[in-house]
Amino acid sequence: MTTAPGPTHRPTPRQPDDRTAVIIGVGQFVNRSDSLADALEPVALMEQAVLAASTDAKLDGPPAADAVRVVGQLSWRYGNTTRFLAKRLGLEPARLDYTTMGGNSPQSLVNQTALQIQSGEIDIAILAGGEATKTRQRGRAAGVEFDWPKSDPGDEPTIVGEDLHMAMDAEIQRGIVAPVQHYPMFETAIRAASGRTFDEHQAHLGRLYADLSAVAATNPYAWIQEAKSADEIVTVTDRNRMIGLPYPKLLNSNNGVDMAAAVIMCSVGAARRLGVPEDRWVFPHAGTDCHEHQFVSNRHTFSRTPAIEIGGRRALELAGIGIDDVSVIDLYSCFPAAVQLGAQSLGIDLATRQWSRTGGMTFAGGPWNNYVMHAIATVVNDLRERPGEYGLVWANGGFVTKHAFGVYSTVPVGEFRHDKPQSEIDALPRRELAAPADAVGTATVEAYTVMFDRDGSPDRSIAACLLDDGRRAWGTSDVTEVTAAMSEGEWVGRSVDLDAAGDIHLV
Repeated sequence: MTTAPGPTHRPTPRQPDDRTAVIIGVGQFVNRSDSLADALEPVALMEQAVLAASTDAKLDGPPAADAVRVVGQLSWRYGNTTRFLAKRLGLEPARLDYTTMGGNSPQSLVNQTALQIQSGEIDIAILAGGEATKTRQRGRAAGVEFDWPKSDPGDEPTIVGEDLHMAMDAEIQRGIVAPVQHYPMFETAIRAASGRTFDEHQAHLGRLYADLSAVAATNPYAWIQEAKSADEIVTVTDRNRMIGLPYPKLLNSNNGVDMAAAVIMCSVGAARRLGVPEDRWVFPHAGTDCHEHQFVSNRHTFSRTPAIEIGGRRALELAGIGIDDVSVIDLYSCFPAAVQLGAQSLGIDLATRQWSRTGGMTFAGGPWNNYVMHAIATVVNDLRERPGEYGLVWANGGFVTKHAFGVYSTVPVGEFRHDKPQSEIDALPRRELAAPADAVGTATVEAYTVMFDRDGSPDRSIAACLLDDGRRAWGTSDVTEVTAAMSEGEWVGRSVDLDAAGDIHLV
């Protein structure tokens, strides 16, 4: 990845007042130990990240925050995770907040916190997230049960963020519910739209993720710091098995990590009272939150993401800049499809622009909902070294569903500007999903994947199909003849027969 030149257009700096939101400290922590004796529970990882953020802000310890806010985590169900973190930090904040699920959550949390600081609702906030998934995996393999704490019944944090269900009943009934199923389908649609053959597109994906791997190799907080070649990434081996066609393991998010990140935000007035040097200050300039049509079944196409285009454009407009004015970018990178859809929608040339500052969720690590907290921390540090330039973070949750954008700079800003352009997105065309009984007959494949067993055998085909009347229908099959056939060649644009159960039959 090449680095874009500095901004070509710089909005006039606006002197911040005491209520302007500013990031004063960021911290990351990674526990790479293979020994269960060194295991740290998630809140212990978060504690280390917060302490690192406090040191980063030139503080003696965590500030007396009005709010401690934790990104929804999965590797241990504490109950009130936020209370456990606050206790570890020696804090008694008025607010103990916990986000809904989704990779958009860290950036959404920054957006919400900036608005609340600006309004005077909050003065100092600590944002954190962390996962100990690798430790949990090792524990299960060794038969070890962890005695990490859990809250008393009824002790719950305040939930913040939009709780948007990712799958409709029809998708749940067909078992089409997982990111490892959906993102490969987006990928096949992207491949077909590009005009590349299967082999050409795999080579393209290899080069794309080799770029990520090279970035991670220089990131001190990356989980995998060994640069891998394009061939290594796309070649199927025992250690790089196919998961959901066309993605072998190294094209999937790596959730088996033990890592945490934290951000300390406050008002400019509080930053001055705390004595935080201004060379640590990075301002959130603008942000947006939005989502695609909620369910994949209703999306108009698998090869475009209009909510990213609209939400990203609006965030840049609010900041008074364009995409060519941004020199530090981190695109969400759970799977290659997300990277490509994000870049396409934002007008970023992946071949010539810098687009990841961490190394992505395969190599830097994909700690479930909290990856973007690491991205924000990295972008903040980059901007401190490049004063006057602009950074953009795009966060994604679900199946390219929920989006949050943030524009950052050391340039002083008068106010944080935010928008939710959801009404514009909701007005866009959508597909009706046909029930299996109404979709009997010939249909055209528009996107598909084949899920593989751990032994490397094709196990289940999933296809999104279009009917002659424009409706969408789902087709699935676990018949060996079908899964084997759909594992070879290009199936987008081909015809299949669907029966009343929604099973795929070869034409």
